[in-house]
Amino acid sequence: MKRPFERPLHGGNLVWAASLANCSPSAILDFSASINPLGPPESAIATLQTHLTTLKAYPDPQYHQLRSALSEFHGLPADWILPGNGAAELLTWACRDLSALDFTALLTPAFNDYWRALKAFSARVLPCSLQDFEQQTADFELAFQNFEPPVLSRAGLLLNNPHNPTGILFSKEALLSQLARWALVVVDEAFMDFLLPEQQQSVIDQIQKHPNLVVLRSLTKFYSLPGLRLGYAIAHPDRLQRWQQWRDPWSVNTLAAAVGEVVVQDNEFQQQTWNWLSKAKPLLYQGLAQLPGLTPFPGAANFLLVQSDHSVTELQSALLKHHQILIRDCLSFPELGDRYFRVAVRSEPENHRLLTGLAEILPL
Repeated sequence: MKRPFERPLHGGNLVWAASLANCSPSAILDFSASINPLGPPESAIATLQTHLTTLKAYPDPQYHQLRSALSEFHGLPADWILPGNGAAELLTWACRDLSALDFTALLTPAFNDYWRALKAFSARVLPCSLQDFEQQTADFELAFQNFEPPVLSRAGLLLNNPHNPTGILFSKEALLSQLARWALVVVDEAFMDFLLPEQQQSVIDQIQKHPNLVVLRSLTKFYSLPGLRLGYAIAHPDRLQRWQQWRDPWSVNTLAAAVGEVVVQDNEFQQQTWNWLSKAKPLLYQGLAQLPGLTPFPGAANFLLVQSDHSVTELQSALLKHHQILIRDCLSFPELGDRYFRVAVRSEPENHRLLTGLAEILPL
């Protein structure tokens, strides 16, 4: 008897979606993973092709060239940067550090991988609910009002900015105001580069002033390279050297390292992405807002959280079976459950296809 596919905890599980839609995974239009639809950039493809011959050699274990490129990109010394096998690998080591503290405050709703990494090292976790996310506002004091560990200086904080799945953007000043309160603050900025440079609220430029601050970045979402797996951490060199001793050697493959060097210098692709998103996102938001029973939240990233009067499980299933479209349910976020879903912003024709599909099946 064939074992049924289990409902995924992450977006982008096309094999699972295809099993429901009774089609090939390649036929699925995926709105569940928030990946740039414009990529991979040509610079990445060209680099992959020219570096195929390097597969016969091991990668540089210190990733000097990649770290040099990231160093120039952020204006930081290279030893403050550690590349990883996606931001997920680096999250694991950040959570190992957090687990050594008395408590870790986790801003919820929270990305499921945060729970995975914290539980892997038996961290003591105190969920802190993000208040008023439906109004797209954030008050740290409200979120942490019930956080009363006996020794606050031994507590850690883990959150992402922009926040996933709500899309809320915390101000740089609000984050910096928290640093004195926590022994370790880990900020996941996986979606920050989708914002225009003047809108970004990154704390990377403050990293050298605060040894208790860690920033995680992804190169696979903005540059549409999730299958390649590449991210990096920015933190004090002592911390990063400790992580390097914990992890497997050569965690970043040769092709990923080579691509990382060039994409951060691809100013043309970066501008194309900002141009696309600034036009496509408002149109998708407006289209969703006009559909019966749906309330989208504007958010700051390349995805939209949507509240639904209908069961999202049923909505997701109907979209797959009738239109081969996959949306991200929020069942892995206990605070949201079956009345919220998340959709990535894709190209305008693809967004129109989503809106048409939703219009045909609403109300269920």
